[in-house]
Amino acid sequence: MLGLPLALAVAVALGLYLIIIPVINYFRDTKGLRKYPTFANLAGISDLPYCYLSASGLRSAGLHEAHKHAPILRIGPNALSFGDISAIKDLYGHSTKCGKDLNYVITSGSHTHLIDSVDKPEHARKRKLMSAAFAIKNLERWEFKVADVTDLLLKALDSRCTAPLPTSHSIPEPADLNVDFNMWINLFTIEAINNIALSARLPLLEQGSDEVTAERMDGTMYKARYRKAQNQTSLAQATFVWAYDSYEWLAWLSKCIPRWRKIWKEAEPWNDVVYHQVSERLRRYQKGEQLDDFFSCLMTDKSWTPNNLEWGEIVSEISIIINAGADTTAIALSNIMELLIRHPEHLQRLRAEVDEVLDDSEVIASYDKVRDLPFLRACIDEGLRLIPPTSAGLARRTPPEGAQILGEWIPGDTSVSMTIYSAHRDSKVFPDPEAFQPQRWLDAEERKKMEPFFIPFSAGARGCIGRNISYLEQIVVVATLVHRYDFALPSPSWKCQRHEAFNILVGELPIKIWKRDLGELA
Repeated sequence: MLGLPLALAVAVALGLYLIIIPVINYFRDTKGLRKYPTFANLAGISDLPYCYLSASGLRSAGLHEAHKHAPILRIGPNALSFGDISAIKDLYGHSTKCGKDLNYVITSGSHTHLIDSVDKPEHARKRKLMSAAFAIKNLERWEFKVADVTDLLLKALDSRCTAPLPTSHSIPEPADLNVDFNMWINLFTIEAINNIALSARLPLLEQGSDEVTAERMDGTMYKARYRKAQNQTSLAQATFVWAYDSYEWLAWLSKCIPRWRKIWKEAEPWNDVVYHQVSERLRRYQKGEQLDDFFSCLMTDKSWTPNNLEWGEIVSEISIIINAGADTTAIALSNIMELLIRHPEHLQRLRAEVDEVLDDSEVIASYDKVRDLPFLRACIDEGLRLIPPTSAGLARRTPPEGAQILGEWIPGDTSVSMTIYSAHRDSKVFPDPEAFQPQRWLDAEERKKMEPFFIPFSAGARGCIGRNISYLEQIVVVATLVHRYDFALPSPSWKCQRHEAFNILVGELPIKIWKRDLGELA
């Protein structure tokens, strides 16, 4: 007897929550946000249109198109997106009054890490604690770790080399497209960052897969897929998190749909993968092993005084390092290599620059030899500009008293953002923004003009502390690969699939690869 009344009560409650109250709030307009155009129908009433846009995998590109008609767009009942580069300083600069938005709180664990720490004093403490570990001098001391993993990558690629392509206009045989570059470079970055952070040696490059050991907090272990769990976690969270008040029930409801139930299931091992990696390092630490890595920097300061961090904080900080440190660099390397193969004139120029400083017999590029090559850095920066690994707007929140952004007074506790994708496509700063033109970075004066608006690692006090790691890996790997190999894509018209979650999820990147004829090349 209670079934029908209960169902009606639930329907009424849902109607109030999802429709009636949002519509009333829209017309009450207590913050005065109704004056801003919306990027989609109903975006002023509900966050669901923005969640839908995120699910499409084209969040930043979609907003970029919408911003062609308005510099400020309402993307949710309490959220604004900015499409003018003048907003960068207001949103992300050192003097900004805006803090991190609630999406960082919603997706954080029991202990916050450097990236999801919302409290400014707490963030400053964490950044000071880790700044020494991320200093370029410290990273250069760890260059050998990158070189060791690069050697493993080359062994894997060498075994998959084919005969040279007959001519530059030939289309490779399907059987010769035997390297999914994105997969292999992601295995490389996972191994590299785990070596830097935890002195861990995973057998991913030897086994040619991302299968690793995961460990639950009760000590039980099982096999899991590292890349799969990491990517599916990002995909699921980045779709639904923008509805801050509804995230938990949206996530729960999505599990009723077979596709999303599968995604959430494949995401489940991620925390256990991280926990095993950090626990293994702790066990080595407790046995007295003296290892030089990021973990040791967390345990003690430069004078060997214990930092006395809680175990949960250590796990959390390592988690974000091995997550973001592998993911974004792999994306950047996949992007730049595809762009170079598509633009043989730039590849040839870069190869000539690298060949000038490396001997034919040198297998792995020495960082000291290639770190200051201008065209190499130009190619890397242009790749980061054109396809930034993190393309989306990094959400910020105005302080309770409000803030001035792009000449507008934005009320307090409002979500605000600007996509990195749009920032890198302003034609006043980056002429012909859709073109891959590394040479734009070679003129010192032009570079100086562009750099304030070049934000692949964000900007200000919240800028990515790991950018030096990423540049080191990209510089060494790109120089090594273009010196040792030549490459071909499936065809000139072939396109790599990309889906935007928090970062860009890059699809398969099949290439044909063969060794260059360098005489004494090993």
